[in-house]
Amino acid sequence: MATKGLDHWGDILVVVVYFCFILGIGIWSLCRPNRGNVNSYFLAGRAMPWFAVGASVFSSNIGSEHFVGLAGAGASSGIVLVLYEWFVIFEILACAWMFLPVYISAGVFTLPEYLHRRHGRGRIRVYLSCLALVLYILSKLVVSIFSGSMFIQMALGWNMYASIIALLVVTGIFTVLGGLTAVMYTDTFQTAIMMIGAVIVTGYGFNEVGGYSNLQTKYMNSVPSVRNENTSCGLPKQDAFHLFLDPVDSDYPWPAIVLMSTIGAVWYWCCDQMIVQRSLAAKNISHAKGGSILTGYFKLLPIVLLIFPGMISRVLYPDDVACTDPTVCEAVCDNPVGCSNIAYPKLVLELLPYGLRGLLMVVMFSAVMSSLTSIFNSSSTIFTMDIWRRIRKEATQRELLVVGRVFVVFMCGVSVLWVPIIKSSSGGKLFTYMTAVEGYIAAPLGIVFLFSIFWTKTTEPAVFFGLIIANIVGGIRLVLEFVYPTPSCGEFDERPQILSKMNYLYFGVMLLFITASVIVVVSLLTSPRNPDELKGVTWWTRYGQETSGEAIECTNSNVNNDITLGSQNRLEADTEDKEEKTACQKILTVLFGKTDVHQVEEFQVEKRRKFLLQGKNSSTLLNINAILLMVLIAFLTGYFS
Repeated sequence: MATKGLDHWGDILVVVVYFCFILGIGIWSLCRPNRGNVNSYFLAGRAMPWFAVGASVFSSNIGSEHFVGLAGAGASSGIVLVLYEWFVIFEILACAWMFLPVYISAGVFTLPEYLHRRHGRGRIRVYLSCLALVLYILSKLVVSIFSGSMFIQMALGWNMYASIIALLVVTGIFTVLGGLTAVMYTDTFQTAIMMIGAVIVTGYGFNEVGGYSNLQTKYMNSVPSVRNENTSCGLPKQDAFHLFLDPVDSDYPWPAIVLMSTIGAVWYWCCDQMIVQRSLAAKNISHAKGGSILTGYFKLLPIVLLIFPGMISRVLYPDDVACTDPTVCEAVCDNPVGCSNIAYPKLVLELLPYGLRGLLMVVMFSAVMSSLTSIFNSSSTIFTMDIWRRIRKEATQRELLVVGRVFVVFMCGVSVLWVPIIKSSSGGKLFTYMTAVEGYIAAPLGIVFLFSIFWTKTTEPAVFFGLIIANIVGGIRLVLEFVYPTPSCGEFDERPQILSKMNYLYFGVMLLFITASVIVVVSLLTSPRNPDELKGVTWWTRYGQETSGEAIECTNSNVNNDITLGSQNRLEADTEDKEEKTACQKILTVLFGKTDVHQVEEFQVEKRRKFLLQGKNSSTLLNINAILLMVLIAFLTGYFS
């Protein structure tokens, strides 16, 4: 059945108004005071309130890959993958309560920079920066581009690559001009739009199927009319409404998914630039914690707002969403391995009335743009601050900002080339592709940061070689996944046994164990840094633990001249502002920033202490909310287990 497009004037008007509003925010950000410096562009001037932090973190995470991938996973496999939404709340809270104080204490812009200050050698910083950029392409940017182009393709009937170009042009202009402040304020607006729109879709969907109890019955009977009767292809999973699945034969064995959604997700929620950068931009630690709690409450909702609508879409349109015949799937979604990824946009375009369809396509466009703007800003931050500054030590702020923006364009070009590979990976299941790539390459990063922050005897050779070995092993598995793609349902599995016999989640758990083992062994065989060198860079030696009457002795060589450098930067910036007289100079400053030779004003030690201070009342309120969140997770897990 052909999917309706956005051909009504009411739908088109809503979309046009939305894009005009978003571009307006970008222009406002371009013209705001003090936006022509690195601190403002990459960390929003460290002045974001808790609601902007929480909304931006959630919006950066719940992107188009969730509207496509998580809803599609609900359509094909049931509710099990909601564990990746609920159990990560523990990591979200851990980031604000345990990781962020260390990052602030270390005075860093990026997470690779933290490892450099922690271990004292630059090779781990360079390697981690390059690895992070590869991950942004493989597991974030290309996924967002693919899913975003699918929305545009279904809504407007455009060719996939025309859709990609349109998407990248609008998003790229916005991010290049605005920086993190524009991204975070837009994320706040887009989070509100996403929540309202997703609630509307869920309401219409449950009304159509007759409530949750009817959904359970109808889902188990949602079988496509064209299927091989001699196989189980196209049949719903019998455990679709359960969280803890068979530990041996299921696609998502419960021991593995529990470990990968907790320890394996530390890298994303506590050590990933795109997520942590939002908390680093908070006004102070209380606002960062408040933002994390808001994100945690939001993360309770995807089962209702995304997974159930995906399951409803299968109930209403089984021949399209649950197709298994390659010919049928090719006709439905241009992908012979399956069409579960179209579950959410299909529901929106078929079920909702005019006007609301436009609003909900705006919701999905919001998710796409939010993900892309976050990825663009974070990747350009890493490249500029961790790689380019090592190449050009005397680079001006203007040069750094220009380089960051040019790198965004480069990332777009590379990602477009990867889109065709995603279509056929992991049996056409986008969320499975994402979790597999992240488990093979990124999950060991969490182990590296855990040891670096909480074990003072961890050494640089240990984390460097632990990460290298894990990435080599994981990279081999990833290459094999691309060379030997998952066979279609009903086909004989002729892949190597490491693919056919070992579930990808168990393989990810094995990589975590390998990384931890190498770090422990090598650390015991090598010499750790002395206590003075660890000042401010571990949980046990962080700044902010002193009583108010105690003085701080700053011995870290990276921050000895913080106050002097900060004053000098401000003086030179003021002098330059006075010297700018021509219109051309003013335009260049607005577009590309200031030209002072100092790269960035360091985050002074006293400012770090002030950031980490908390009042007793706010601390108590935040702790109570954190405990309440964990209680809610336990209740929901027990209810659906």
